[in-house]
Amino acid sequence: MRDEVEPLYDYDVVRRLKQATMLIVHVSEPVLVLGSSQSDDLITSSSAPPRRRRRGGGGVVLLQPDDLWVDWWIPANDARYRSDVREASSLVGDWWRDALAAHGVDGEVHRGPALVDPALASVCFAGRGPGEVFVDGRKAVGVTQWRVREGSFLSTVLPASTTAHMVEWLSDSSPEMSLALDHCVVGEWAIDPDELIETLSEMSSPVARRQLYLLR
Repeated sequence: MRDEVEPLYDYDVVRRLKQATMLIVHVSEPVLVLGSSQSDDLITSSSAPPRRRRRGGGGVVLLQPDDLWVDWWIPANDARYRSDVREASSLVGDWWRDALAAHGVDGEVHRGPALVDPALASVCFAGRGPGEVFVDGRKAVGVTQWRVREGSFLSTVLPASTTAHMVEWLSDSSPEMSLALDHCVVGEWAIDPDELIETLSEMSSPVARRQLYLLR
């Protein structure tokens, strides 16, 4: 059956990029982003935001205006390319951890396999994945990855505000899922978001930089 959910990106454009690129992405309104293999039937509420589909594993993510959403495209011939999936995710996790540390926030990168309760697996921020950053045991930065022969595309987000209310739109919502979405948000720390983005750029340098605006 043909997928009626629009893709989040024009991924064919991404895979044609010849140099490592950092993409700073903004949405003008909330959007629910499904993982590559998730069914659209997961979202049952007519009041749910628009939905898009990413190429990459994991569960659904609620993206909102003012999130710090940063993606990297790493070509296969770049020295930072990692053939191991966990190592690739850990690399961008290290960039985030070091950038946060430069602004006084101590985080930890999850380097093991994905850890998630099967009952909560439909929601990305309810589990632990390789490269994801945790502060005081709470998820701060989510990571997902898409790999093709030309390189790897790593998508990350530090939410601007809570996403716990997203469970109201899902077919498998539960009180446990809402509790699991107790993640960190940008405003918890005295960090200027623009300065944090600049530090991330320095940590991952040299990279080209692009700004993207979606759902306008």
